[in-house]
Amino acid sequence: MNMLPKRKPNRLKDYDYSQNGAYFITVCTKDMKCFLSRIENEGSVGDDDLGVPKLILNKTGIIIENNIIKMNNIYSDISVDNYVIMPNHIHLLLTVQIKGQIENGAPRSSPPTNAISKFVTALKKFTSKEIGENIWQRSFHDHIIRNEEDYNIRWQYIDENPKKWLMGKDKYYS
Repeated sequence: MNMLPKRKPNRLKDYDYSQNGAYFITVCTKDMKCFLSRIENEGSVGDDDLGVPKLILNKTGIIIENNIIKMNNIYSDISVDNYVIMPNHIHLLLTVQIKGQIENGAPRSSPPTNAISKFVTALKKFTSKEIGENIWQRSFHDHIIRNEEDYNIRWQYIDENPKKWLMGKDKYYS
């Protein structure tokens, strides 16, 4: 009998992901397949300069972008501050500002559910429905933003991710 390896928990134990704060989220495609966008070099200035990367969304990437924008308007307590749609993953910089009573659970869900998980689940569901198949890897990676410096580092990471991809230095490059 084959035993599957035990998965490491990917959420911080006992942390309330519905509390106000900022979060850096990474969502990957199933099997890390590259079908969301492509990144091209617009020409270099010198031998060591890769130039300005041009991120080109394909049909699937456009659907994802439209849903990110739509969800930014639907979820009044969560704002998408910055994002990038890479060939096989997306990065989102989210800020949660809960106003009033927090609902910590959806009908028939296993507690605890929370604002960030609900947001990512909805994004995956809406995009998969519009695309016609589930394109997402199970779960997502999160980083809780600790302070303004951490926030600025994550913002810059999102902005520079296409250039890192061109250099083959992106963690998810394939």
